[in-house]
Amino acid sequence: MSRIGKIPVEVPDGVDIQIAGQLITVKGSLGELNNTIASELSVTQEEKKIWVKPRGTDIKSLSMWGLGRTIVSNMVAGVSKGFTRKLEIVGVGYRAAIEGTILTLQLGYSHDIKVRIPDGIKVTCDKPTEIAISGTDKQKVGQLAADIRNLRRPEPYKGKGIRYEGEYVFRKEGKKK
Repeated sequence: MSRIGKIPVEVPDGVDIQIAGQLITVKGSLGELNNTIASELSVTQEEKKIWVKPRGTDIKSLSMWGLGRTIVSNMVAGVSKGFTRKLEIVGVGYRAAIEGTILTLQLGYSHDIKVRIPDGIKVTCDKPTEIAISGTDKQKVGQLAADIRNLRRPEPYKGKGIRYEGEYVFRKEGKKK
């Protein structure tokens, strides 16, 4: 039995939910999200709560139960509050700048790296060494943050690179004579 799946999803005021078979549409103050839930699950709405339940007792249905509930919960949270992921750039000469829908990164390579910002995602650079990625879809926000971080991962000797805000980088001791 799924512990997460048993908990109903609370729907805050100002969020409208439409359920048509397996297609769920969530509208809120920040936007609209659509998603198709797995056929092994049934989704019902009672007043201000959404219940996700498995259709059967087979392993596939039970394994999809918690995932389905979490997807619905993230959709509701995304259109009401939104999601934000912050990145820190550490290194001499490393910096970021935004030009329209292009994020330009200088990460110590011989060339600048340009990353296109997808629709529905907002990227801001308050300082040249900080990037804030925000949007309604948690998966898209996290994926863009992971893609940017993979351009120059933090290295263990000097700690240079792109890291998530608050991420601890395990530091190694250098060579000894």
